[in-house]
Parts: sequence; C-alpha cells; structure tokens
Amino acid sequence: MRNRAIVTGAVALLFTSVLWGAASAPRLLNGHPDLNGTWENGGGIDFVKPLAGAKGSVCVTGCAAPGQKPAPRAVVVPDRPVYKPQYVARVQELAAKQVQFDPVLRCRPPGVPRIGPPDKIVQTAREVVFLYEDVSGPFFRVVPLDPKAKRNDDSESYQGEALGHWEGDTLVVETRNFNDETWLTDDGAIHSTQLRVTERLRRNGDTIDYRAVVEDPVMLAQPWALRPRTLTRTEVDFGEPAPCIEQDLQHMMDDSHHTNPR
Repeated sequence: MRNRAIVTGAVALLFTSVLWGAASAPRLLNGHPDLNGTWENGGGIDFVKPLAGAKGSVCVTGCAAPGQKPAPRAVVVPDRPVYKPQYVARVQELAAKQVQFDPVLRCRPPGVPRIGPPDKIVQTAREVVFLYEDVSGPFFRVVPLDPKAKRNDDSESYQGEALGHWEGDTLVVETRNFNDETWLTDDGAIHSTQLRVTERLRRNGDTIDYRAVVEDPVMLAQPWALRPRTLTRTEVDFGEPAPCIEQDLQHMMDDSHHTNPR
C-alpha cells in the first residue's frame, strides 16, 4: 500500500511538472516560477564608464583593446512616451539640455521604469526583491505579494510603492505613489505624481521576458508600452556596485546629449 502511494505520488509529480512546464520554468515549493538569480538585462550604461586611450584620449562607447578595432555598435531606436500638447515643449527642452538637467547625473535615483529590469532577483513566498546596479548607484525594490501589505511610510518616493501578484506564471508588479522628481527615460521624459507602472516578468528556461506599461493621466496622451526586454541568466554574481560620484558639471563645455538609448 505504501509503495503504491509512493508510485502514485511520483506519477502526480511528473504530471504536474509536465503541466507546469518545469523544464522551461523551474519552480519554488509553492508552485510559482523561480525567478531567483542574477540576470543580464542589456542595460547599456557604458557611457558613464570612459576608458583612457592613447595620448590622453578618452573612449566612451564601443571601446576596444589596444591594437584592435572597435566592434560596430548596434543602433537601437529608443522608444518614447507621447505627451499631451502642453508638455511637449518642456520635454524637448529637457532632452536638448540633458547634461544640465538630468537628475541621474546628480546621483538621484532613476525611478521606474527608467531603472529598467532588475539585475538580481531574490524571491520568497511572501515577497520579491529586485536589486539594481545603475548609473547613479545601487538600488533595491521590495515587492510584497500580500495584497494587504502596506508600507509604514506611505509618502511619495522615487521608486514608488510596489505590489505584486501572480497571473498564471507571470509575475505582475504594479507600482504607484511616485514623486515627480524622476524621468521616464534619458530624454527629459517627465511625469506627474499620478504615474502608474505595471511590469510583467515571465520566465522561460534561462531567460525572463520583461514588459512594462506606463500610465500618467495628467501628462501622457496615452499609455506607453516599453519595448520588450529579455533577461538572460548569468553565473556572474552580483557584487557591490560602485557608489555614484557626481561629476564637476560646472565645467561642462556644452549641453550635448549622450546617445544612450535607455
């Protein structure tokens, strides 16, 4: 009888594994996909990591080892939100003078969704923690999975207040309660405190499909769906990111705009 129970349990486990697609999405004991790990997300922040070259030159992007030609840099057309007419001129002004006004270049948090997908995910049955290494330093977001969860401090913040839930095998993170001191993108894309961001993460084998939709009924003419991103699992551990160091911006030569397509 005991052997029959063991066999029956094994068959049920096998059936459940096939049904869940365990080969494509490892799972925790509670049955939800396991998102734990370090993920390469193609954030592309090398414009703030210049390398010294020959004769005092400085290489900012597409740098190559001495004696080698730099590899061609892929051109990515940035996706941008559509603004109501009364805000277009202000956004264009900030974009044209990014180096002068960009809060990230002054070590302020980038906000969401500008910070992009997480670099590392720590997942439990009660919450998911996103860890980031960004231009302006290390950041984290704690995403409770309990709909009754509430921060002790409910004031508006740079990263907002997140709450997660599962829709099948997709982790859905809804974030609100932002301040209005961050940009949505590198191009001066401001927002109001009515900003709402919905992120969706779904694991497929060693990758995660990441999608995000931004809503701001005050400034945006329509909801903005960001370009989908694919995160790839990596065995390179997530170390302590370098601290943000505000550069001496008073000596900048002009208001030129960098080409990072984030």
